[in-house]
Amino acid sequence: MDEFTDNSEASRKHVPVLLQRCIDLLAPGLSAEGAVYVDCTLGMGGHTQGVLKAFPHVTAIGIDRDPQALKLAGERLSEFGDRFVPVHATYDQIEEVIADQGLNGVQGILMDLGVSSLQIDETERGFSYAHDAPLDMRMDTTADLTAADVLNTYTEGELTRILREYGEERFASKIARSIVAKRADRPWERSADLVDLVRACIPAAKRTSGGNPAKRTFQALRIEVNGELEVLERALPAAVNSLAIGGRLVVESYHSLEDRATKREFARGINSSAPPEWPVEPETHRPYLKAITRGAEKADEAELELNPRSASVRLRAVERLRPTPEHMRNRKEK
Repeated sequence: MDEFTDNSEASRKHVPVLLQRCIDLLAPGLSAEGAVYVDCTLGMGGHTQGVLKAFPHVTAIGIDRDPQALKLAGERLSEFGDRFVPVHATYDQIEEVIADQGLNGVQGILMDLGVSSLQIDETERGFSYAHDAPLDMRMDTTADLTAADVLNTYTEGELTRILREYGEERFASKIARSIVAKRADRPWERSADLVDLVRACIPAAKRTSGGNPAKRTFQALRIEVNGELEVLERALPAAVNSLAIGGRLVVESYHSLEDRATKREFARGINSSAPPEWPVEPETHRPYLKAITRGAEKADEAELELNPRSASVRLRAVERLRPTPEHMRNRKEK
């Protein structure tokens, strides 16, 4: 296959967000011979393809919970042979994944969070509020819990909490109450019915801006079905711990909850952990991460024109300076 020709199904379905910026940020860590890169959210392999082309000496490990994504990405990346290693897992298992490859640390890690183009575009997966489909929303199609299960079995209080916390929905209680009332007649099955219900629950004056009024409800259900925030909270410290010294971690977030969690975890490593009243900062309390970006970067006009799905992206990157101090390591390790 020609280096600049890619006719795979995955490439036709997906344009990776901020690809060149991600490559540039990862470059210092991936410049060494034998460097290893981990794509924690492989999707259809666009970022990984860019990295493997940019760094001919790099080996890439691609993690994804979606078997269909792994299949399509595998086809797209077949030209790289054994330089690409696909793994079916959730990305909070990154430490176990790299240990299984006989590695103690890696030189570059990318997390491109949120729902993938594959999942949005495959109508029958039920992720999109723009098309009627079964209420599924599973990123891993081998998992049990679906969006229909959530709507049909969760209490009104649980639904209200999910919509309020994960969807930041102002009308969470009204929507939850209506969901429970409607399922008393027949169980939830189709996404179009949910879109209609949400629209009816939101006052007309509040529907004039911000896109489809069901957007926040669908986001909340997707996060709940896939345990996205719980996985991210575990994955961020695990990814930091998986970096070799000098390695870099890049995270692309698409809503405030993801970016908030990323900012919080990075701040733990970027700032000193010594109490301000201590006269001397002990070595063990000095920062173990260095910020590579100033705050969260957004897509510029050129990127937005190339890829409209980059509109909500927030990109942050850090470099690992030294091992994570024992008192700052993830709770599960204590």
